[in-house]
Amino acid sequence: MCGGLTSVHENWTLAELVAAGWNESDLQWERLTEAALSELAEGRTEPARQRFAEALRLARAEFATNDPRLAASLSNQAATQGTLSGRIEAAAAQAWTACDRWIDGMTAPRTARSSLFHLRMERLHRPAYEERWRVKARELLAEVRNGLGETGQLELIDPQEAVARLARWSQERPVTLSDPRKLMASVILLGFRRKGSAGEIAMETHFEADSLQ
Repeated sequence: MCGGLTSVHENWTLAELVAAGWNESDLQWERLTEAALSELAEGRTEPARQRFAEALRLARAEFATNDPRLAASLSNQAATQGTLSGRIEAAAAQAWTACDRWIDGMTAPRTARSSLFHLRMERLHRPAYEERWRVKARELLAEVRNGLGETGQLELIDPQEAVARLARWSQERPVTLSDPRKLMASVILLGFRRKGSAGEIAMETHFEADSLQ
């Protein structure tokens, strides 16, 4: 997995991706999933289904089976299937469960600190910093799992909710190309909810702006 501190301006060169430990598939998954939500925000369901399907094909081909982005894509795809979603929803549930192993292997990025004192403290207590960071990541996953554990068929979110999730991604997206960014994308860029539920599935718990950066 990737580490280091790489500030991004959302227009990356291949060299920048490689330096951050990313590749084009990491970036393409984000773009496809964002595009799907953008289509939902405009009320265009069929193009959204196509983008979700493309993101799932990419995730299956390029990501590990315990990668939360694969789990997110499976859940998004299940929401496009209506009453036929049982099999893929079961696969999504297994994928979300497997994400614990992915978190165990995450690389905590070395973030910029406001003072030399804080930088030295992080270097001295790096294991403690990393464990605190993983605890927060597990809490994010727990929010998604709790929502998925509710009853009711998965369905695509409405335009208003799609707008809200895109806005949240824009606001809370880590400014580094890092494992936290992959996790945040997988728990925010979700295009589904339980039928009859007005609430948001993911991330009811809000962390500090830099908690996973």
